[in-house]
Amino acid sequence: MKAESDSGNNEPGGSDCDASTADKTPMAQRFRGFLPVVIDVETGGFNAATDALLEVAAVTLEMADTGLLQRQQTFEYHVDPFEGANIEQSALDFTGIILDSPARESQPEQMVLGELFKAVRQAVKASGCTRAVIVGHNAHFDLGFVNAAVTRCDIKRNPFHPFSCFDTATLAGLAFGHTVLARACQIANIEFSNAEAHSAAYDAEKTADLFCAIVNRWQQLGGWPVAGAPA
Repeated sequence: MKAESDSGNNEPGGSDCDASTADKTPMAQRFRGFLPVVIDVETGGFNAATDALLEVAAVTLEMADTGLLQRQQTFEYHVDPFEGANIEQSALDFTGIILDSPARESQPEQMVLGELFKAVRQAVKASGCTRAVIVGHNAHFDLGFVNAAVTRCDIKRNPFHPFSCFDTATLAGLAFGHTVLARACQIANIEFSNAEAHSAAYDAEKTADLFCAIVNRWQQLGGWPVAGAPA
């Protein structure tokens, strides 16, 4: 039987997700109590179980007084490959990551996730939400690497939903007819530099801009009326 993502008390942090919206912030109302946090990872390959997590970036979102989503804060980390991690040279060539560069200032996965998750939990609390949900371009790739690192580090307090996510590749296909991040951004009139792409922070910020553009356009078309939100 397929697990359901809106299982009320059966999901972590979900006990009040479907409660009355009267006392909830507009952000908490918008995504059923979840705070979207944009995540991008750069890795040593495609297999989350065996390949290194090398960079991770997160962009928190906020709702402006106009009711529109916008970027809030960006967090960026360089990550030490875990012991025994596989790293494909083709992945390094693609991302441009130089593992022994003095400028990398990488940290162990445990430290990176600890700092990142603390920041995400603070953002969740400040927004009046109950849990975070990952937004990513081909989001299950990013979610898989985050979950694999959580398992390796034996982290018990993961602020992200374990399997639900928002995928901007799918959303961009619907909204703009294109699934490639660079092209979807261009169609959405979001500046995109191929020279800066494939760093976690840059890709996360552009993914955040794309997600906000799609959600905001949907609202402006009348697709999301929320009591108490600005017209």
